[in-house]
Amino acid sequence: MKKPASTPKNLTSEAKSIWRRLVVAYGIVDEGGFEILRTGLEAHDRMRGVQAQIKRDGVTFVDRFGQVKSHPLLSVERDARAQYLAALKALNLDLEPANHTIGRPGGS
Repeated sequence: MKKPASTPKNLTSEAKSIWRRLVVAYGIVDEGGFEILRTGLEAHDRMRGVQAQIKRDGVTFVDRFGQVKSHPLLSVERDARAQYLAALKALNLDLEPANHTIGRPGGS
């Protein structure tokens, strides 16, 4: 079995932890998979950084005309989240437990 790629140094500790868990849990061993995961986790880090800035500044602000405006980084957060989730989807990762039964789910 090929040795997993080392954790990219440019990622935050949170993203490095996610990297290690996903590489082991899903057996990611190919260069393409590592590249998609790295790119997704860079987007994750961007999302977290922007979330911290929005938390400091507030979701809205009042402009010079007295109008309430959305924080301009909200769109950056949305786009980074979409990029992160797209990378996970591109890796074909099941984020929910697999349902190995046929038919309708049981109920009470």
